Amino acid sequence: MKKVILRIIIGLFFAPISFAQNPESDSIPLHINTHNTIYVQAILNQTDTLLLNFDTGTTELILTNNTLQNKIKSNITLYNSAYTLKIGNTYYNTKVYDAKLTGHGTDGRFGWDLFKDKVVELNYDKNLMVIHPKTPAVVVNDQTYTKLPFTILDNVFLVKSTLTQGKAKITGDFLFDTGYQRTVMIDNEVLKKTRFPVNEMKELKRVVMRGAQGNEIPVITLNLERFTIAEHELIDVPVQLLTSNRPIKKHAIHYIGNEVLKRFNCFFDFPKKRIYLTPNSLFNQEYIEKK
Repeated sequence: MKKVILRIIIGLFFAPISFAQNPESDSIPLHINTHNTIYVQAILNQTDTLLLNFDTGTTELILTNNTLQNKIKSNITLYNSAYTLKIGNTYYNTKVYDAKLTGHGTDGRFGWDLFKDKVVELNYDKNLMVIHPKTPAVVVNDQTYTKLPFTILDNVFLVKSTLTQGKAKITGDFLFDTGYQRTVMIDNEVLKKTRFPVNEMKELKRVVMRGAQGNEIPVITLNLERFTIAEHELIDVPVQLLTSNRPIKKHAIHYIGNEVLKRFNCFFDFPKKRIYLTPNSLFNQEYIEKK
């Protein structure tokens, strides 16, 4: 297992690299705000310039009701008609859906399926989102990158990760969700079945969160001793315990949010169903719940 200190030392000696120089790649300025929302500028229907969250936990294009009613000039027919969405220098075709909420400071969000035959690089050190035709060979052969396979479930993708508390350790499926702004959301029903010692975890906070449609989701924040993703270990992570009203109602799964995911530069190789991860300059950043 690669320990945190080792990874940070490696990060200090090797400068972050972006592979945007490939003429077949499309580079887009990537922004991240204090709420961990990542977003880019995009143009809908060759008319409306929008700020959109890249949300790997969703598909197609979703705009807030406020954006649809008050911000755009295009006459959009929801659900059935396809429209162009220009991201960087490339036009994508997508249907449009509505939602009450989206990431802080954005007009909506777009999903991973726009790039299902591409490779998406997120480089937080260079503030770039790069669309590649394939994963650069230098990344595939770079020992500082860890390869993480994923599976598709109901148009979202899941990765294996591990929760550790005391002597208890469970490995399971986690939704890789850049649209979720916190660290890790763990499903209480799953933990009960595995007898994970939730009662031994220190409670940090209780709040009511809201889903994309404005539905209330009661959440308890607890301190998790260790969280492991792609062999990278994070210590004392404030995680959210989901007790009811699952965001994806049909499935009892855990979520990895962008307060964890932003700590890695990554390549999403969608055709080959794998992600390449390496720690970046945000790896040791303090968690919001601990400030």
